Amino acid sequence: MEIERINDHTVKFYLSYVDIEERGFTREEVWNNRERSEELFWDMMDEINEQAEFAVEGPLWIQVHAKQDGIEVTVTRALTEDGQMLDSPFYNEDPNKVFHEKEDGTFESIEDLLKNNLDTESEWTDNTFLFNEFEDVIQIASRMRKFEAHTSLYAYESNYYLHVSYDGELMTNKNKTDFFSVLSEFAKPSDVTIHLLKEYGTVVFESDVFPQIEKYFK
Repeated sequence: MEIERINDHTVKFYLSYVDIEERGFTREEVWNNRERSEELFWDMMDEINEQAEFAVEGPLWIQVHAKQDGIEVTVTRALTEDGQMLDSPFYNEDPNKVFHEKEDGTFESIEDLLKNNLDTESEWTDNTFLFNEFEDVIQIASRMRKFEAHTSLYAYESNYYLHVSYDGELMTNKNKTDFFSVLSEFAKPSDVTIHLLKEYGTVVFESDVFPQIEKYFK
């Protein structure tokens, strides 16, 4: 594996398919098996942290280029040291070069664990966040007063899931990135859908999660 430290916020690494196979993965798994590709990614980030002292802290922007004999991955921290969300450095790139899930089943990337559809106003309509403890929801409630998002909270498989729907007339992408940034301090973005939560989860608050949290637990 070849590692290039671009700056304080960005690192790039190249991994040949030979390297991938030596680590116990296959080319097919990298592009088509979600769990295995995530496992490979985080293994690489641990190795990069050891060699280039690039620790994963908060949400990330991730871009993967498919090369003839391997993959080239660029990872950029999405938050500055003072907690501000950076714009995607890949916004103007060809979207076909971003590691994302397409209609043909090609796998996306770990980016969808960290943020979904941040690049276009029309596409970024909702997010789901996973809280390990209900106490975390209580702790963050007071910081969410200024955001006008539609929220609902579900209990599912021993965790709590906050589903957020954005009203494009009330929230710009800047508002959404700020909202996302604050929530990411206490929760992890999740790909669990609202449909699954409604069918298999237990409703804790159907709407206005944070005002109700403050009403009953503050």
